[in-house]
Amino acid sequence: MSDRTMPAAETSAPAPTQGTPHIDAGDAGYSKDLKSRHINMIAIGGAIGTGLFLGAGGRMAGAGPSLAIAYAVCGVFAFFVVRALGELVLYRPSSGAFVSYAREFMGEKGAYTAGWLYFLNWSTTAVADITAAATYAHFWAMFSDIPQWVLALIALAVVLTANLISVKYFGEMEFWFAIVKVAALVAFMLVGIYLVATQHSVDGNTPGLANITDHGGIFPMGMLPMLLVVQGVVFAYASVELCGVAAGETENPQKILPKAINSIMWRVGIFYVGSVVLLALILPYTAYSGDQSPFVTVLDKLGVPGAAGVMNLVVLTAALSSLNSGLYSTGRILRSMAVAGSAPKFTARMNKGQVPYGGVLLTAAFGAAGVALNKLMPDDAFEIVLNFASIGILGTWAMIMICSLLFWRRAQEGKLTRPSYQLPWAPYTQIVTLVFLATVLYLMWYGGGVGRTTVYCLPVIVGMLVGGWYLVRKRVAELAAK
Repeated sequence: MSDRTMPAAETSAPAPTQGTPHIDAGDAGYSKDLKSRHINMIAIGGAIGTGLFLGAGGRMAGAGPSLAIAYAVCGVFAFFVVRALGELVLYRPSSGAFVSYAREFMGEKGAYTAGWLYFLNWSTTAVADITAAATYAHFWAMFSDIPQWVLALIALAVVLTANLISVKYFGEMEFWFAIVKVAALVAFMLVGIYLVATQHSVDGNTPGLANITDHGGIFPMGMLPMLLVVQGVVFAYASVELCGVAAGETENPQKILPKAINSIMWRVGIFYVGSVVLLALILPYTAYSGDQSPFVTVLDKLGVPGAAGVMNLVVLTAALSSLNSGLYSTGRILRSMAVAGSAPKFTARMNKGQVPYGGVLLTAAFGAAGVALNKLMPDDAFEIVLNFASIGILGTWAMIMICSLLFWRRAQEGKLTRPSYQLPWAPYTQIVTLVFLATVLYLMWYGGGVGRTTVYCLPVIVGMLVGGWYLVRKRVAELAAK
C-alpha cells in the first residue's frame, strides 16, 4: 500500500472510527501559517468575486431583476457543496482537499479526474480574471490607450510574484483583499438603501419599485432568460470551495472551518441577493451592460466625483484576489496529484517558502495563454473562458458531492464515523445537488451560442482526460506499489 493513502496506524485498533483513517503524502511539507482571520476572510472572499462585480452587469441586462432569484437558488446549492466539503475536511484535513478524498473513496482514477477538472476550472478562471482586470483598468484614461493584452500580462505577473513568496503572504493578501471587497459592498449597499429610501434621482430615474414594475416586472422577458444565466451565476460562486483547500495549512481547522462555512449562507443573502435587488431598484435593468460593473454604472450615473473610480479600483481588487486564489489552490491540488503520479513531477516541487511553485507556474502558464486570447479576441475573451470555467466548476462540484455521497455510505456501513459537523439531509442533499448541476449543463446547451459550443466540447475534454490517464496510469501504479 502506498504511503500516499495508508492507514494512520498499523494496529488492530478500529482506525476507521478515529476520523483520520488515511494520510496523504501530498500534505507533507506545508507550513500551518493560516490563522482564523485568514480562513474567515478567505471564505468571504471566495463568495465575492469577479462573477458578481463584473458579470452581474451583463446578466442583469439579460435577465432583469429575476437575477436575484438565480443568485439565491444557486447560492443554496453552493452552500450545500461547501458544507459537504467541510464535513470531509473535518473528517480529515488535507491540502489536496477533494482530490485527496476522491483518492480515498473513488481510487486514483477519481482523484485524477477531480484534480484535472479543478485545473480546467481555475486555469480558465485565471484567464477570466486577468481579462476582467484589464477591462477594469481601461476605465481610467491613463490606461485607455494600453492594449488589453498588455494590462492582462501585467496583472498576471504581479499576482504570480506575490503568490510564490509564502502561504502567509497569500493569507495576508486575501485577508486585505476581502476586507476591501466587503467594505466596498457594505458602503455601496448603504448608499443604495439611502437612494431608495430618499428616492434621490439617479440619472433622471427615481429609485424605487417603479424601476421594476414599469419595466416588465421581475421577469421582463419571461423566466427563460433567468434560467439561461444560471451557468454564469454558478461561475460567480466558483471560489467557495477555497476554504476547504486552505484548511490543510491551518492549525485548527476543526474549530475554524465550521464557523467560516456556516456564515456563507447569510453572506450570499446579503451581498449577492441584496445587492442585485438594490441595483434593480436604483435603475431599470436596461441601464446595465456587460461592458461595465453594475456598481460602477450606478456611481457613475449618480455623479459623485471620484466614486466610480474608487469602486472600479475595488472590482479590480476582486479580480486580482480571484486570480491569487486560483494560483494558490491549483498549486496545492496539483502537488497532491503529482505525488500520486497523475500530474507532472515538477508540480510537486516546493520552494523555501513552502509553496508548491511548480503547480502555481503551470496554472500561470495557462493564464499567459489567456493573454494571447485577449490580444486575438479582446471582446469575446471573458465570455469564452467563463463557459469553459463553468464546465470545470460543474465537474468539481459534482466530484465533491459524489465523494460526500460515498463518504455517507461508508459511514452507514460502519466503516467510518462522520464528524459532528455534517451535511444536512444526506443523502438527498447530494442527489438533488447532482441533479441541479446536470440541469445547469443542459441549460448551457439549450441557451445556444458559446454555451452550446462549450457543451459540444465535452467529448474533447473527456477524450483528453481518458488519454491523459493512459499516459500516467503506469506511473500511478508504480508509485502505489511502493
